[in-house]
Amino acid sequence: MLNVRCFPSYHLMPSMTDEWIQKFLQHLRAKGSSTYTERNYQQALGEFFDWHREQRKTPPDWTKLGRDDFRDFLRFLGRNNLSRAAVRLRFSAFRSFYKFLIRSGAVPVSPIKNLALPKMEERLPKFLTVGQLKTLLKMPAAELKREAENRKVDPVIYFRDAAILDVIYSCGLRISEVCGLCAADIDWSGQLVRVRGKGKKERLAPIGVPALEAVRGYWQQRGYFPSGEMPVFAGPGEGFAPLTPRTTQLRLKKYLIAAGLDPRLTPHTLRHSFATHLLDAGADLRGVQELLGHAHLVTTQVYTHLSTERLKRVYDKTHPRA
Repeated sequence: MLNVRCFPSYHLMPSMTDEWIQKFLQHLRAKGSSTYTERNYQQALGEFFDWHREQRKTPPDWTKLGRDDFRDFLRFLGRNNLSRAAVRLRFSAFRSFYKFLIRSGAVPVSPIKNLALPKMEERLPKFLTVGQLKTLLKMPAAELKREAENRKVDPVIYFRDAAILDVIYSCGLRISEVCGLCAADIDWSGQLVRVRGKGKKERLAPIGVPALEAVRGYWQQRGYFPSGEMPVFAGPGEGFAPLTPRTTQLRLKKYLIAAGLDPRLTPHTLRHSFATHLLDAGADLRGVQELLGHAHLVTTQVYTHLSTERLKRVYDKTHPRA
């Protein structure tokens, strides 16, 4: 029996090529979807493909599947004790896939339309306090000083790390957005950054003076000032390849440990902190939505819950008649 946790990464091998999945993945790339979205959707479709082939003894014909097929797959996922979020992520892939099939004229309606899915757990995004953020942003310089006393280290790496953390928090960027920044995207005099978000959507984000100074200091240490389409943050070595999200995650983990913070936090925590701190200081929700590049206000509203919960804790702790 298949176990969804044991699925290998799905690859469209010549012996099991699925034309519709290939076309869908090409569609995702053409519209500028992130590599994470493409990878997750490919895996979800691949899981269903393998499950259908084993259970029904034939590869799925996506144009003829019915609601019962997806109900059976939903029960299969439930038996594997997947979280509600993991189940919903897979069906998000199916929804996007069938929207594509409908636009392509392959099917008239989606077989998962109005299919009841498990409700999401109420989980608020994690964020750092202002004090914790200030401590974290000091860690690259502190670690450079500490490690330089024991062995020869490359200061460029630490200046780069300091700059990238400052830019993420200053602008509220996603990790893919900050790694994709080009030199031409920075308006130094206007203190703005052009950001390429999901779906190739562009927005302008304000950037603070400390973050700009951190970027300038990193470039000075590296020995050149990039221009045009050259990446703001370069990967290891002497080349001009952009820094990868994975490298950024690993470097952040190092500084979280040094700061005595939870090493499981991610660069997205800095984005959550950016939004939470703005709302705590009285920023308008619509304005924060635009700064984050959210398509829908409901996505941004989760941060109002963070602020409300914090205020409740302050009230319970400080009010004499709480």
